[in-house]
Amino acid sequence: MKSPSLALFDLDHTLIPIDSDQSWGRFTTEVGVTDAVEFLRANEAFYQDYCRGELDIAAYVRFTTQAARLMGPQKAHALRERYIQEVIKPQIRPEALELVGSHRDRGDHLMIVTATNEWITRPIAACFGIEDLIAVELQTDEAGWITGEIKGIPSLGEGKLKRVEQWLSNKGLELSELETTFYSDSINDAPLMSSVKHPVATNPDERLKALALDKDWPILDLFGTA
Repeated sequence: MKSPSLALFDLDHTLIPIDSDQSWGRFTTEVGVTDAVEFLRANEAFYQDYCRGELDIAAYVRFTTQAARLMGPQKAHALRERYIQEVIKPQIRPEALELVGSHRDRGDHLMIVTATNEWITRPIAACFGIEDLIAVELQTDEAGWITGEIKGIPSLGEGKLKRVEQWLSNKGLELSELETTFYSDSINDAPLMSSVKHPVATNPDERLKALALDKDWPILDLFGTA
């Protein structure tokens, strides 16, 4: 990392106006890999837990990776490529690309920091031309395929802050030393937002918007939906 400035971006509802985990799940039901009724029931329950800050991340990762695990690597990778082309790319808006590009033009070091798993988000980060990704890491079996279990600290809530600090520590850096901007929509990201010099509440949920107003953080309506 050469730049003294770091630009961090949450992904879902921040850089893209959808949830990549949820949209992947809906996509797998549409092509008949998973049961639509059961998916919708379980997914809604997990989503409500997330909104309350009570998500069981280990259970959720098992749920969101189930379709890929059932298909096996060859079919799963092919379906993921369809998903990126048909679902994700149409949701990548010029406003988000311009935001990322403005930090790239300034010479900032770019990173996506998301609570969604790495298998889904690695190709999405590539769509933005961002190499560095902090996401939920997945354990693999002897054949190298994902098991549905989490490896290391999940990048959710306080875990996002710990993972960023860990990444920087490996490079001999500390978060407090850097001019760091972090864009996020979720109250779950309050620990990391409170630790950077330039937090930006981006398309914020109601609780994050209230926190941003209280702390006088900038509020960005990136997609003009307010």
